[in-house]
Amino acid sequence: MSTTGKAEQSPEDIESLKQSLFVAEKVLQQAINLLDNHITSDDQLTVHSRYFSGSTIGKHLRHARDYYELLIDCISSPPPRTLNYDVRIRNTPMETSRTAARNAVAETIRRLGEQTSKADWNAPITLHAVTPFIQTFETTFGREFWFASLHCIHHWSMVRVIAGEMDITLSDDFGFAPSTLVYQGRENAALGKTKI
Repeated sequence: MSTTGKAEQSPEDIESLKQSLFVAEKVLQQAINLLDNHITSDDQLTVHSRYFSGSTIGKHLRHARDYYELLIDCISSPPPRTLNYDVRIRNTPMETSRTAARNAVAETIRRLGEQTSKADWNAPITLHAVTPFIQTFETTFGREFWFASLHCIHHWSMVRVIAGEMDITLSDDFGFAPSTLVYQGRENAALGKTKI
């Protein structure tokens, strides 16, 4: 224990935090790149997918960001920490405004950098979920940080489909899991090179 009462983290845990932050920043930066270089009007954020009923690019951007924000709020609070991904605010400005979306994602990147430097990789969290049954799980900050990035990538794959419906071509690595990029040998992608 340190003089602050917080358990000292191992070098491996500190490295895991840095690696997870790297992945989260790269994945979220893809959204900023999407908004800066591919989405040319606010209207494109609200086009309903022909294949995913009720889905829009704006909704997927907001939803994926929500998981990071809920996790940041959780790890920023004093123990015991509880997390519930089902508590979200819908119909926010970032769903309909490129500027609001870009600002929201940039703010999440900033908050992640700030909060992960103070976070404990192994901090216990109680996760509540509706599956539709109410479930409770014990987890850790590290596991949920990893999950938030995979969840984000999953939604980027749906953004990719909706963008394709509008004839918007995205980068080759947008919406692909790092394990897929590594498997395919796509080392030129930011998350496609094995780092072991």
